This record gives sequence, structure tokens and C-alpha cells, in this order.
Amino acid sequence: MKAIIQTGPRSVETQEREVPTPSADELLIKVHTAGLCGSDAHAYKYDGGYEWIPIPRVMGHEYSGTVAEVGENVETFAVGDKVVEEPIHDCGHCFQCKNGQPNVCQNFSITGMHRDGAYTEYVTVAPEHVHAVPEDVPLRHAAITEPTSIATRAVLDQSVTTPGDNVLVEGPGPIGVLVAAVADSLGANVVVSGLGQDAAYRLPLLEDLGIDTVNLQEEGVLDERVDSQTDGVGFDVVFDATGHRSGVVSGNDVVRKGGQIVVVGIPNSPSELSLTSTVRGEVDINTSYGSTWTNFEQALRLMERGEIAVDKIIDTSYGVDEPAEAFEAFLDSETCKPVFQFDG
Repeated sequence: MKAIIQTGPRSVETQEREVPTPSADELLIKVHTAGLCGSDAHAYKYDGGYEWIPIPRVMGHEYSGTVAEVGENVETFAVGDKVVEEPIHDCGHCFQCKNGQPNVCQNFSITGMHRDGAYTEYVTVAPEHVHAVPEDVPLRHAAITEPTSIATRAVLDQSVTTPGDNVLVEGPGPIGVLVAAVADSLGANVVVSGLGQDAAYRLPLLEDLGIDTVNLQEEGVLDERVDSQTDGVGFDVVFDATGHRSGVVSGNDVVRKGGQIVVVGIPNSPSELSLTSTVRGEVDINTSYGSTWTNFEQALRLMERGEIAVDKIIDTSYGVDEPAEAFEAFLDSETCKPVFQFDG
């Protein structure tokens, strides 16, 4: 079977691997579609904080597929079932897991990072990490359940967003786009900010989704939006999906007094946020990391209802045999959510 292997920093290639054999307690999944996200790109570059990831390994953690084989002890799934995997596996016994916070488990492991992943034709996985995909959700859509679940957690669990709120999403990467889509589905008035590099692909993508955008490299444009959209009061909720230390600082400049900032992106360097105005304005700063079983189900239901325009968001133009093109295009903001199709 084909598998996309990371062989070094900024080095990936497609190799042949043996089809794995599931144990009595596992499923064998035939991978249909697998997505590329920001953490995959960080791992590809071997950025700071990702040096622990083993090389070589099969990459990829967000995917959809069908059950090809069922271990003899598995009773919850059958051959032919459409499924997705929760790639962050919690331990189930640390304090956070027992306290209902498995997304911040002390002993978590991630498919495609701690172990071989889903950029391949077949994977094995224990059934407790698998969700059934609704009949009306195509597998190419289900492939982005994991990043959509991150967005549902950020918006539905970790933010106070309600219909009619003025919401700013900073950063038009995959998570920013999906956070904007989920907030939009609630009836919030959403605007997404990006930079000049996003003007060619990512900001037009959001406009095609019916979501307003601003290019921050056009001087004064965000101030104008604060004035026009919020009557100068400021945004009710700001989601920082930039993954840059400046995101929470700039968000603090445009959130209203009594508003909220939710940090979703993970900065690679320390922020220099002055908290004086934050405290005086009683601004709530919250964070959102990963997702839970419930968030996966929420993501699947939103897709089932057609609330997420998946076919507009995913980019199927990159082939399995030349994976580096997808990674480099992603890093250059020439695409937003490239996916590799292994079946169909």
C-alpha cells in the first residue's frame, strides 16, 4: 500500500508499506480521504516544540474511511461502516481524564505523530477511538471532522458566542476558517482578518463562503470595521487562530469592554500582552485546545445538516504521489485545507 512518510525536516515521500493486520481488539480502516493541517505543517518543518516526533513515520491524523476488517473481539462496528478516528488518544486514568477533561490528558498520544498515521491506504485503530459517520455525510466531507471538532469546541464550549454577536476571527488558516463557519452557523456577524499573503486564496475562500474578511495590510481597515460593524464598541468575541504571538495582542485592541478573547492557535514564541486595559475592561481571555467525543459528534451533525460548506473548503488538487507540493503550498498560503485522496 502507498504511504506518505516524513523522512526528515521538510522532507516527505511516498513509499510502499505492508498492509497492517488488526489485532483481535482492532479495526482495519481503508482510508478514503486524509487532510493536512497546521500541526502537520509544523511537524513537516520540524518546528520548535515538534522535535520529539519520530522520523521516519507515516504522517496524518485527520481522515475518513470504511471498515475493511473487524477484530474477533470487536462488536460495535461492521465491515463497510463509514468512520472517522479521534486521533488524540487519552489515557482514561489521569486526573484530567477522570475530571471530564480528556482533551488535556496528561498522557495523550496522537495518531501520525506519536505513532504511524493516516496518510496511507489502510490503518488499524481500536474501536473506542472511532465515530460512525452519518449516512448523509460523504467520506470526503467526514475527513475534516477532526478540525471541525476543534472549531465546535472553541465556539460552542469555550466561547460565549450567541446569535447576533459581532465576532472577529484572526487568521484564515484551516481552523480559523472552520471557527468562522461554526460561528456563522450560530447567526453571529463574523469577519475574518488575514494578511497580504492570504489575499490570493484564503480570504477569497471565506468571501465565497459568505463570510466577510479584512486584509490587515490595508492600513486602518480593521479600525474602520470596528467603527462600522460595532459602532466603535468593539467585537463581542475575538478568536485568535493565528498561531502567532501578535494575535492575542491585536485581539485585545479590538475586543469590547466585557468581551471575550478565545486563543485557539498555539504561538511558537511568547506574547507581549499588556494586561492593563484587559483588566480595566474586564475582558475574559480563554483558551481552547483539541476536542472531545461530544465535539466530534457536533461536527458530524453540522456537516449532516449542511452547515459547513465542505466542498468549498477542501482542496483536492494535490496528489498522493507528490505530497511535498501540498505542504509547500500550504506554508505559502496558496491553499487552506488540502486533502489526499487514497480511495476514490
